[in-house]
Amino acid sequence: MQQITQTQRKVVLAACFGTFLEWYDFLTFASLATYFSVLFFPPENPTAALLASLATFGVGMVVRPLGSALFGNLADRYGRRPIFIATISLMGITTFLVGLLPTYAQIGMLAPALLLLLRLLQGFAVGGEIGGVAVYLTEHAPNGRRGIYTSVLQLMGPLGILVSTLQIVLLLAYLSPEDFSAWGWRVPFLFSAVLLFISIKTRMSLEESPVFRELQAQGTVSKAPLRECLRDRRTLKGMALLFFCISAGGSLLFFSSQVYTNVFLKSVVRLDAQTASMLVMSSTLLLFPLTIFCGWLSDRVGRRPVLLAGLLLGAITILPVFKGLQHYGNPQLERFNNEVAVTLYANECDYSPFRKAANDCERIQEFLIKNGVSYKQLPQGDKIDVTLAIGDSAEVYGFHPDETTAELKKKGWIEKTDKQQVNMLMLFLLLIIPVVAVALITGPQTAVLAELFAARTRYTAAALPHNLSAGWIGGLSPFMVTLISVNAGDALAGLWYPVGMLIFASIVGLLFLPETKDVQLHA
Repeated sequence: MQQITQTQRKVVLAACFGTFLEWYDFLTFASLATYFSVLFFPPENPTAALLASLATFGVGMVVRPLGSALFGNLADRYGRRPIFIATISLMGITTFLVGLLPTYAQIGMLAPALLLLLRLLQGFAVGGEIGGVAVYLTEHAPNGRRGIYTSVLQLMGPLGILVSTLQIVLLLAYLSPEDFSAWGWRVPFLFSAVLLFISIKTRMSLEESPVFRELQAQGTVSKAPLRECLRDRRTLKGMALLFFCISAGGSLLFFSSQVYTNVFLKSVVRLDAQTASMLVMSSTLLLFPLTIFCGWLSDRVGRRPVLLAGLLLGAITILPVFKGLQHYGNPQLERFNNEVAVTLYANECDYSPFRKAANDCERIQEFLIKNGVSYKQLPQGDKIDVTLAIGDSAEVYGFHPDETTAELKKKGWIEKTDKQQVNMLMLFLLLIIPVVAVALITGPQTAVLAELFAARTRYTAAALPHNLSAGWIGGLSPFMVTLISVNAGDALAGLWYPVGMLIFASIVGLLFLPETKDVQLHA
């Protein structure tokens, strides 16, 4: 088993710092999206609404795979090192420019157009970075220690979330709302210039991957990597495994444990925002040592058993964990949903999380799910208006949130959970379970991204399906969970989406996932 050299430590530091910057920039933008809706978009303007939708949703779905295809193709033809410098520079510069953008009040509709352009470029850069940096790092890794050596890269996403969130929380705490809206929101974007300088300096000092240097010396560098990937059956099999199994499982579990838990604790369990965030952040901290351990474990027992354990653990436990969060976090609301029948009588309901609710039925559906209220829907029949029946006696005609809230409270629904009934220890222990599942996937994931493919097309073959899966499967998770929950009238029902996808990923892995721990990366 090889020891980690000084050069390899330097590669880890440069690769991880750059990826941290990518996530910091990307997540800061997402965290401040609510402020952008006020600063950059005019009220009641359909054009601006479309731009906002494209900026917050379409970029992650479309531009990341395009970035991975372009930058992956270039990296397999001209080398890994120049692409890393290009992607981090593009990400850092566009983020810094967001901090300098004039608002809608200053330049009108040009403001949201420029914001959209910079967001598109951000997504483009992220697509070129994520997946590809895993290849570069793995190609430098010592034999027999690739799992633990590369596992640290997976910590940059959670670290980016923590640093970005902490910075915004501090700014909001020390600045008045007026000052934050006037200039405070720009600080995280402008500060990225410092991180960019450090990142570029560290990446400029890196050498080219030894695997790519060998390809150059042998004259076997691919001239059309993307075309080769699509024509080679072995490569296509590996790309399919990434898309449907490894990357899909990782993104779904990350969403479930790091994103949706916070939303669920605040909206369904009705915990206050500070308590919910503290619980999620505490469990997230455990992800750091667990990921390193799982990377080490994959070097000992193999990548396949560790990955399959993560997929199966996630598939089996997601629903019980969230049901447990509801039980131990708000037993009174659980009793309300079990004992009080809430029925929505309406005919025209076509709720979609991709657009604003269009009628009273859809607005009522959205309101109930966001407040953790289970319901069933029946045809409107001879009722004149859309009607919400709460228990045996109360009826609310049309969408009237204040009246609905009052009637729900009369029947036992509570707006905020009773802190005396919250079992904090059980909530924390439950949150650890999906974190363990995430660690089992992410620990060996970086190494597997590279180990599945031949060297000459490795960057393209790893980056493209990884970003497609993150966008199409993981990125769709919040919308699919919301859509299923609303249509089923149960906040827990939407979790069948990640559960179903994880079951499918587990089956694919059991049938087709090879062991890659000892493969030769120079092949």
